[in-house]
Amino acid sequence: MTVSALSGGRVLLAAPRSFCAGVDRAIEIVERLLEQHGAPVYVRHQIVHNEHVVRRLEALGAVFVEDESEIPEGEFCVLSAHGVAPSVKANAKARGLRVVDATCPLVNKVHAEARRYADSGHIVALVGHADHVEVIGARGERPESTVVIETPEQARALITDRPVAVITQTTLSLDDVAPIVDALEAHVGTLRRPSADDICYATQNRQDAVKELVAQGASLVLVIGSETSSNAQRLVEVAEAAGAVATLVDGESPLDEELLSGHRIVGLTAGASTPEELVLATAERLAQRGYTAPEEITVAREHVHFRLPREVATA
Repeated sequence: MTVSALSGGRVLLAAPRSFCAGVDRAIEIVERLLEQHGAPVYVRHQIVHNEHVVRRLEALGAVFVEDESEIPEGEFCVLSAHGVAPSVKANAKARGLRVVDATCPLVNKVHAEARRYADSGHIVALVGHADHVEVIGARGERPESTVVIETPEQARALITDRPVAVITQTTLSLDDVAPIVDALEAHVGTLRRPSADDICYATQNRQDAVKELVAQGASLVLVIGSETSSNAQRLVEVAEAAGAVATLVDGESPLDEELLSGHRIVGLTAGASTPEELVLATAERLAQRGYTAPEEITVAREHVHFRLPREVATA
């Protein structure tokens, strides 16, 4: 399709989008450590799941490793926003590393629930993706009492003679979680649940915004994020479930002309670990194809701010 054929095409821009408070906090922790102490600053796992962010921090002097054993003794060890098992913290401290915890406070909430439920005699049903780093960390709180459940079929197959409590990975879609929890409740009876949903406010807001983009007429939704970002992948699924064509784009590469073909209204959003600059760059690429300036569709306003840890806080 030619540029002229797209003249007048519209772009609907989701709000909220991009960085959430937990991601902002994690990135700022690494930046402040680099400013205050200089390079290198070691980070266990990607600080957030976005390749652009990781490359920028590497250019500033951050060094990303997959295991704390790779960090030289006495150096900083920043724990990523996704959280880790207690054994990781203990090992890092035993090796003489200067541990700075950048875990999102909402992920810490799930860890606290895992401990509380397990210590009160429950089997903890952790709804999430077993290979996701956030789930690995949460399960590590009480591994002997925690079972990861990914599907309704697994929920119905759970065998236990103990009461069951449910916690969930924060970056899932509520639409994905509900049938699993319903199946578990039908199977075991009464469940103990946390007082508030484990799905974080930012995840829910971004999913609601995507649904609104489709409701407002977007037939194609572009979700900017990295393949490793669970919350970005869920946004694609939410858009598809709402009836749109949806795909994950990195925000840096050219847009495939065939991808846009036939779509007069394009929705644009970004995962919670995606910087806003990639949104602006994608909007510019759409403008070059004949689309109008983005119209922001707002479903919520976020004013959340998480306190920095004492290791980097300034007076």
